[in-house]
Amino acid sequence: MNTLAGGKLKLVQAALRLITETRSLTSLGLRELAREAGLNPNTFYRHFKSLDEFGLQVLGYIAEDMKTGVRQLRQMADSSEQASHDTVTFVYHYFLANPAATTVAVRELHGPSPVLRRALEAQLDASAREMAEDILERGLVPGVEAAVVHEISHMTIRYILFRAMDYIEKPEQRENIQQETERFINRQFRGALVESQSEEDIINFAKSR
Repeated sequence: MNTLAGGKLKLVQAALRLITETRSLTSLGLRELAREAGLNPNTFYRHFKSLDEFGLQVLGYIAEDMKTGVRQLRQMADSSEQASHDTVTFVYHYFLANPAATTVAVRELHGPSPVLRRALEAQLDASAREMAEDILERGLVPGVEAAVVHEISHMTIRYILFRAMDYIEKPEQRENIQQETERFINRQFRGALVESQSEEDIINFAKSR
């Protein structure tokens, strides 16, 4: 649950309303933000020391809002396939309902502010770490080393973000994009499961088929 309130929350929500395909977080003006939020322009600096600090709050607001729902789904999954399906479905639907969140995440990852770039990288790393911890805690890929689960989770989070804009902008391809994303994740984990098996196990499995 997000903890922002009052003027801070109004400014963050105003920014997410103003961001479009052609406008980024760093292009918004203080007066425009304040007007959209229904606040006096001087109010901004009572809540934030700089635009970078404001940007950090926007990124935190998005990340907290999305990660809570994703973790709840993964913690109920009984297989890695179900976990990947539920996660991909939730995240893509979240981005579709909140396109400004996608714009912020994609643009600021390669944007002009080093502070926001580092913050977004940290958010992505935290999401990957939580994904790996949920998978390991529930034993969804038994036999796969923790380091490998973390590596796959890291790749997965970035792959989903990479495809998010396509998912939003190409409605006729959404089903295919979701299925491709799920196949990408499942293949990574299946490959890791095979690598974790001994040669004898693989031979015995092949003989049993």
